[in-house]
Amino acid sequence: MPRPRLLVLASTFPARAGDGVPAFVRDLALQESLDFDTRVLVPRVPGAASDEQDGDLHITRYPYFPKHWEDLADGAIIENLRAKPIRWLQVPGLFLAQLIALRRVLREFRPDVLHVHWIIPQGVVALLGGRRVPQLVTTLGGDLYALNAAPLRALKARIVRRAGAVTVMNADMRDRVIALGAAPASVQVIPMGADLPPVPASEPAGVDEAVPAPGVVPARLMFVGRLVEKKGLSYLIEAVRRAPAGSLELEIVGDGPLRTALETEASGLPVVFIGQQGRTELFAAYRRADVVVFPSVASTSGDQDGLPVALLEAMRAGRAIIATDLPGLNEVVLDDATGLVVPDRDTAALLRAIQRLADDPDLRERLGAAAATHAEQFSIEAIGSRYRTLLHDVLGAVGRRSSD
Repeated sequence: MPRPRLLVLASTFPARAGDGVPAFVRDLALQESLDFDTRVLVPRVPGAASDEQDGDLHITRYPYFPKHWEDLADGAIIENLRAKPIRWLQVPGLFLAQLIALRRVLREFRPDVLHVHWIIPQGVVALLGGRRVPQLVTTLGGDLYALNAAPLRALKARIVRRAGAVTVMNADMRDRVIALGAAPASVQVIPMGADLPPVPASEPAGVDEAVPAPGVVPARLMFVGRLVEKKGLSYLIEAVRRAPAGSLELEIVGDGPLRTALETEASGLPVVFIGQQGRTELFAAYRRADVVVFPSVASTSGDQDGLPVALLEAMRAGRAIIATDLPGLNEVVLDDATGLVVPDRDTAALLRAIQRLADDPDLRERLGAAAATHAEQFSIEAIGSRYRTLLHDVLGAVGRRSSD
């Protein structure tokens, strides 16, 4: 019996496995391919093939602008637009090219179901070009928390109301989608999965070598994420500035439009920027860290994190975590149980939490072990199973309506 066919629509996707671009869509699509013949349709990015086979995934990348200037989808679209407003010139091309590519793939591949990542822009394109195909829509945060002008909010409402199911990253996002008019039964909290192996239980947290005596070396902090406003990295840099000299070191993994400004803020401090890292290098960075910090904030546009995949990865890697008290983050990082939670934009509270963990290796080990255990439910295998079940449910609902 032939397997059902799944078409995945997204805008963030690695050019190559392990190139440092967030791979959560790829990881989930590979899990979905266990039950579905799966094709992925994404924008072209530098260094990527137009058509390729990645395991059981057939990936198609469409051009949308003259290649020399085509960079809107190279990273996070919303942040790319904020960083360089002239990129708005690429937006019409992206929508039109994706719509044309979608209609072509629908004719050739004839999918039974669509998995649409992000309400805008993919949800809009799927509404226009794929409305006859049942759809699962996944919102990861930026498209829901931001882009709330009246016409865009009305458009988002139409998309989530007609979707067969909608998945969100946290309970607050679920409430917002329901407020847009989605049926409560159709909206589920299912975050992206973390695809990093846990640190072996016998390995002390935060080291690859023997543990030095307390106070001999600085505590090693790590930040991982896009260098954009909503990640709140300025507050972490300021906390390092206020800490006693020589007590902390900070390693920053990631890239983005604010990198130059943040490097200027960190000038003269024990802070190193190492850029985007592949999966192997990222896991090595987690192993070096004593504490991984997620100082996220709500940005001036209203955008904020839903539930960063990097947070789940750091927990699964057994690190001691500090996160801010925002929806999604505070649903996974439980204060003094699986990490420490601090108010957002509160540098003094952030520094107190850092110093508490820096001074207490036993606390770091306890919280890291609890985080690793808690994060097992967010493994890519566990999350992939939930998404496969939901896709089958969306298909089944269509079949039930057809037989009525």
